[in-house]
Amino acid sequence: MAGFFRYLERSFGIFPVAVVAGLILFVMFVILLSYSNIRYMVEIQRAVQRIASGELDHRIAVRSRDEMGQLAAHINHMAQQLKDSIEQERSAVKSKQELITNVSHDLRTPLTSIMGYLQYMQEDRYKDETELRYYVDVAHQKAQRLNRLVNDLFDYTRMAYGQMPLNQAHINVMELLSQLAADFQLSLQQSGMSMRLDGPSEPVMIFADGDNMMRVFENLLSNAIRYGREGRKVDVQVYCKGGMAIVEVINYGLPIPAADLPFIFERFYRSDASRSEEYGGSGLGLAIVRSIVELHHGTITAASDEGRTCFEVRLPIAESFRMNRAI
Repeated sequence: MAGFFRYLERSFGIFPVAVVAGLILFVMFVILLSYSNIRYMVEIQRAVQRIASGELDHRIAVRSRDEMGQLAAHINHMAQQLKDSIEQERSAVKSKQELITNVSHDLRTPLTSIMGYLQYMQEDRYKDETELRYYVDVAHQKAQRLNRLVNDLFDYTRMAYGQMPLNQAHINVMELLSQLAADFQLSLQQSGMSMRLDGPSEPVMIFADGDNMMRVFENLLSNAIRYGREGRKVDVQVYCKGGMAIVEVINYGLPIPAADLPFIFERFYRSDASRSEEYGGSGLGLAIVRSIVELHHGTITAASDEGRTCFEVRLPIAESFRMNRAI
């Protein structure tokens, strides 16, 4: 190379030599830069092949902020989105399989009993009319449980897929709960319990579907009576805070086990299977309650210890009522 430059210098002079030398250095510099980009491009190509073959956790190192770096970042983002989409699809398939399994089990149990008692009656396998009437009553109870399960499943499915229409209107929470307290007096007396409703004297207004809100608090009060008999009372407290109407339904019976508490709003989850069977629960009640509350842009939570179990429902206060309170 040195001899080549001396030859150029003798033939053409110093200036052309400098130009040629500069051109050669420029070409070498461009080659070096291109080599780095080519290596990075090869790395990206291999990474794309790995991602395409199913290695969705593989990521490309983002080495710069230029077009190559942006390409690597976009590929990483695409791989993450693809992974999330596949996981969501798998979760949906698993959820459907679990739903079918649970529904099949819960439908089969009362249906088997109904068929058994009907077979006894069909084959005249009873001693007298008293025993026959007993078989009829049991079959009727199982049929009612089956009907509740089908209705709960239908309602939950409609809510889960956003097909539950809401007939919303302004509702006074205190009036709704007062009506429920009157409706539950007989159940409370039969369970040897009492109920106390505590709240503000002025109206607490929400914009909600009255029938669905009634269902929410009917479910919570029924559970409080069902599982709180040892505590002999149910407290319902209403107050407003931060633009929300808050309703607490409290019983003082046996606590919900800490291991079960995070899952009690999941469909078909039963904290105590034997008690659910005894009372004919479908395992969908609290899941439906949560769906209704969330459809109204609210939240529901539960807390339980040795002294008390509290379900807390938070619902947005009606806008007009909130403005009146602020004046």
